[in-house]
Amino acid sequence: MARRSASGRPPGMMDVAAAAGVSHQTVSRVINETDRVAPETRERVLRAIAELGYRRNSVARALVTRKSGIVGVITTTSALYGPSSILLAVELAARRNAGYFTSVAPLEQFTPDAITNALDHFLGLAVEGVVIIAPLAEASDALASVHIPVPVVAVTSAEIGRASGVLAVSEDHFGGARQAVRHLIDLGHRDIVHVSGPKGWYEAAARRSAWRAEMEAAHLPLREIAADGWGAEQGFQAGLALAGGPVPTAVFAANDQLALGVVQAFDRSGLRVPDDVSVVGFDDELSAAFYRPPLTTVRQDFSKLGAYVIRTLMTAIEGEAPSEALVLPTRLVVRASTAPPRP
Repeated sequence: MARRSASGRPPGMMDVAAAAGVSHQTVSRVINETDRVAPETRERVLRAIAELGYRRNSVARALVTRKSGIVGVITTTSALYGPSSILLAVELAARRNAGYFTSVAPLEQFTPDAITNALDHFLGLAVEGVVIIAPLAEASDALASVHIPVPVVAVTSAEIGRASGVLAVSEDHFGGARQAVRHLIDLGHRDIVHVSGPKGWYEAAARRSAWRAEMEAAHLPLREIAADGWGAEQGFQAGLALAGGPVPTAVFAANDQLALGVVQAFDRSGLRVPDDVSVVGFDDELSAAFYRPPLTTVRQDFSKLGAYVIRTLMTAIEGEAPSEALVLPTRLVVRASTAPPRP
């Protein structure tokens, strides 16, 4: 807990300087980690900082150095594996790769007012840039109508990035889904149902478009069940509907949780995976390899995504930025939930 000065205010840099017996310039050099301070002096200043409980003011620091060391992150309130993994990856990359801390503003809705309020908070902290984790298509119109005076990188589709005028970085959802469907076709499946994600999510739209493209290219019939969520419960309901017939030989689910629900519904209905029906998911969440059977799925490298987001933002802060959206490749991971269809 920080001590109070004689005037009742929190301790400042001058208080640290007085306690350490040095100038405030020396305290500033220690705080900003310059090399022009003798080791014993640095130790004395750090000891005074610890004893007083001094915390530097990011806004005041930004006025002097033009750098606050803070990045703002706007994200959804979703606890889903994808958005939460992206948020963690961005926070870790900001700290480890660039030495920045993050301030996070979770939004229930991506409206202009909600984004403006979050930006007002960030600007009060003198953030140097903003990352927006925007999986919802509604974010496009909202971002396009809001002026953001600092560099912005959005984890969203290239289309949403162009429409809203921000730098976009994303995983290749379309390419990954094509790999999944092509895998099933190559195994010999001809009746491949897609359990699609909810409306309004750009990942769901991309994965659905890829499934359709591969099926049409192979001249195969289109059958789809649209889930109203991303969870195993929605997948379970979709699986029960499919088990009621006609039963497909394969299912491509829009994410691993939907796939898990489908597998459980088939098991409840007496259908075996992959003997009766093959199932593929998307995400490769940490438990996918331990499903029963282990799930064939599409892997997203969230750690690399976070690093690319921060690298792009740091480049933009320095005055340079890529003109094209960055799309990271995804990779099919084949496990025991897929097999050739029965003769």
